[in-house]
Amino acid sequence: MPKTTLELGNSDAISMARGEINTSVLESRSETDKYMTIQITVAARERMQNFLASQSSARAVRFGVRKTGCSGFAYTVDLTDSIAENDHVFEQDGITVVVDAKSLPLVDGTEIDFARQGLNSMFVFHNPNVVGECGCGESFSVG
Repeated sequence: MPKTTLELGNSDAISMARGEINTSVLESRSETDKYMTIQITVAARERMQNFLASQSSARAVRFGVRKTGCSGFAYTVDLTDSIAENDHVFEQDGITVVVDAKSLPLVDGTEIDFARQGLNSMFVFHNPNVVGECGCGESFSVG
């Protein structure tokens, strides 16, 4: 499977690939939505804990997608100090992950990992909804 990479700052990147690390499952249920799951590996959880500890105003990690590139979407990961009424909240081992309602169907079932490769470190995603990726590796499409 080709990789989709989006640089975040100096050494952090978001990349789509399958990480083979034990995972914890983040789950959310609401009366109006089907059952949704996000899996987060131990390495990703530790990285998120470090990010949250570095910014005292941050309440959660916001995970989603934005329209971009030739295939359609790119992942976004940010710290946030607010949770909107239409956000879906997943909690695991002290980490709160927030996903907006528009992104949730596109990232349902995604596993979030964190990997180091040489001097670079990156969040790595395996999203079962992805059906294609652009040749440059910056965006993906869903079915």
